[in-house]
Amino acid sequence: MSLYALKPRFQNLLRPLTDWLFRHGVTANQVTLTAAGGSIAVGGIAGFGSPRPTLFALIPLWLFIRMALNAIDGMLAREHGQKSALGAYLNELGDVVSDVALTLPFLAVKAFCAADVWLFALLAVIVECAGLAGPLAGASRRYDGPFGKSDRAFVLGAFALWVGAGGTVGTVGAGLWRAFIVLSLVTAIRRVRAGVAQANRARMGSDVS
Repeated sequence: MSLYALKPRFQNLLRPLTDWLFRHGVTANQVTLTAAGGSIAVGGIAGFGSPRPTLFALIPLWLFIRMALNAIDGMLAREHGQKSALGAYLNELGDVVSDVALTLPFLAVKAFCAADVWLFALLAVIVECAGLAGPLAGASRRYDGPFGKSDRAFVLGAFALWVGAGGTVGTVGAGLWRAFIVLSLVTAIRRVRAGVAQANRARMGSDVS
């Protein structure tokens, strides 16, 4: 189970706005670039704004906006004929850039171990690469949980909200970082296994036919 399963409902809520943007000439690629650029800007403000932890409160707000933008760019591409090869690259690369940009600001929180933050960011990239490798192996793009993009956004937003509100970060916070690192590793392994199994089933089916 992953928060990704809630995406269709969220898209339905955003469909009227998506239709309005399309009528006013906004493209999927423009939305994708806005999401990535906004993530870099917000991450930079939070990270380099230390020692003002209140700036971390911008992260959960932006994560919600970014989630909406990601849903909108997908609907513009699928439902309004804006799919393109460039859009596919921008979408996947933009997600990875955004994840890293919104994780690294936590290096400014002295209570967090820098190695944990870097490892979390690295595994976010690996998890997405494990999903992207599916088509190369003859499977579909994998979105298996338990710790995909939406789940990472949720925990980063919760951490940032806590830091921004002036909450004390102790050993529990450090332990949670490591738990999320483990969940990320499990997710990458699950995506690889699911992709391999799907590719093998497809290969066996083609051999039989």
